[in-house]
Amino acid sequence: MIDIVVILVLLMILGSASFYVYRSKKAGVKCVGCPTGCSIASAKVKVSCGCGCGK
Repeated sequence: MIDIVVILVLLMILGSASFYVYRSKKAGVKCVGCPTGCSIASAKVKVSCGCGCGK
């Protein structure tokens, strides 16, 4: 019984993460892993997140 609960919890976590990525991509976020999504509000500030999307 405990195995089923663990599997269900893991499936819920993976499903939630997948839905988050899907929703973010649908909203137009270029890089989901970046804290800013590579869309810095201020053009004067050059911040690199390390993923290479803000070149």
